[in-house]
Amino acid sequence: MRIDSRTRLIGLVGTLAIVAAACSGAATPAPATDAPPASVAPTDAPPALAPADVGSDLHKAAQAEGTLTTIALPHDWCNYGGVIDAFKAKYGIEINELDPNAGSGDEIEAIKANQNSTGPSAPDVVDVGLAFGPSGKAENLFQPYKVATWDTIPGDAKDADGYWWGDYYGVLSFEVNTAVVKNVPKDWSDLLKPEYKNMVALAGDPRSSNQAIQTVYAAALANGGSLDDAQAGLDFFKQLNLAGNFVPVIAKPGTIASGETPITIRWTYNALANRDASAGNPPIEVVVPTSGRFAGVYVQGISAYAPHPSAAKLWQEFLYSDEGQNIWLEGYCHPIRYEDLTANDKVPAEQLAKLPDVTGAVFPSLDQLNAAKTLITENWDAVVGADVK
Repeated sequence: MRIDSRTRLIGLVGTLAIVAAACSGAATPAPATDAPPASVAPTDAPPALAPADVGSDLHKAAQAEGTLTTIALPHDWCNYGGVIDAFKAKYGIEINELDPNAGSGDEIEAIKANQNSTGPSAPDVVDVGLAFGPSGKAENLFQPYKVATWDTIPGDAKDADGYWWGDYYGVLSFEVNTAVVKNVPKDWSDLLKPEYKNMVALAGDPRSSNQAIQTVYAAALANGGSLDDAQAGLDFFKQLNLAGNFVPVIAKPGTIASGETPITIRWTYNALANRDASAGNPPIEVVVPTSGRFAGVYVQGISAYAPHPSAAKLWQEFLYSDEGQNIWLEGYCHPIRYEDLTANDKVPAEQLAKLPDVTGAVFPSLDQLNAAKTLITENWDAVVGADVK
């Protein structure tokens, strides 16, 4: 899983270019629901602002609001713990963290459920899978905003009007507790072997979790499917379930450590962060499968009903600053401004040395993601029949 820094740099810069090209497919708009207040839904997105810093007008407005409400940000996901701590220390604003283990679908539902609320259950910002960006915009759930570094985000990895914008990406991998699993699986087909009975789990519910949905999608690539055919992924998990190898439990660091879910499929950055945190107890090995290498982009959005809109904007300014992007990188995420950062020598060499080899990873287009998401969420119960909880 280690390659030299020069090769890694060339490969990842090329990969980011693929992200930009792959993200250009247009999503099928969902019918609009309740419209947001007119004040946060202008026809044209606002221009990018000057960088927000301590003492800036944006900082003062955010301080007056006093709080930022986030959702679905586990501290070990993309080093969000470090991001949250750094933001609070720099700006002196409290963060109300809702349900760290929620999935992308849960985040969208939280916005919908709190449209008429300014209370602590209403999220200001979301971090969701790529397919949820266009659909959230189509449902009038996001408000437009452009950070100061907007021009350094690849054009095809963001909404032109500023309703959503890419933040980082990772590749799906096998996180394996080697105290339990003696022969570490190297590819998707290995997971069907009898020796892995009651061992293989997902890191979310494939009926609502972006990470789990895309895991099923990735399995399709290695089992006769394609970016245009995710059915093979459902069929693979049906086989896995019938073989008794699939564990219908949402895997977390605790279930991995206990051996309840000793083989968990999740993003490289989550798996590697947990490997580091475990410090060998238990010993964990992270494997990017030989085939079906699948990359997933996540995106940011500000709720159209955000109770703390200035704090939400300040949060985004921090995330997309050089400082924020490098904190994500410390958590093994490839930040969306990676190409710009490396071109300007703003990525520490020691971080480059820690990144995994993800050569050959593919990025589906928005159209492909939407089709796969619909197929998987609507047919998981009928095809696989495992109630993941």
